[in-house]
Amino acid sequence: MGEAQFAQFCPYYHEAVELIGRRWAGVIVRALLGGAARFSDIARAVPDLSDRLLSERLKELETAGVLERHVVPDTPVRVEYHLTEKGRELAPVVQAISMWADRWVAPPDHAPEIAS
Repeated sequence: MGEAQFAQFCPYYHEAVELIGRRWAGVIVRALLGGAARFSDIARAVPDLSDRLLSERLKELETAGVLERHVVPDTPVRVEYHLTEKGRELAPVVQAISMWADRWVAPPDHAPEIAS
């Protein structure tokens, strides 16, 4: 991909960045990459995220087709969230951002050695 291609506005890229870049959305996807999770599992995996905002982001990600909500007819009823194929395809993106964050955002004593 050349620099000229990056310089041009792409509405699809913009929409994707706005979806995943919404506050807490990326970390919710990261938490779900480990497999199916209940609301409380996600809440524990993402400190400082309010239940209201978690619920809102889960609905947005579901509407966008990134995750699915499954009601398990048990006693009591359980609700589980699973990434869709669309959501699972974000794994390399999440991994790349994690590596970038370890290198450029984390304190210098935390950053792993990066092979040149």
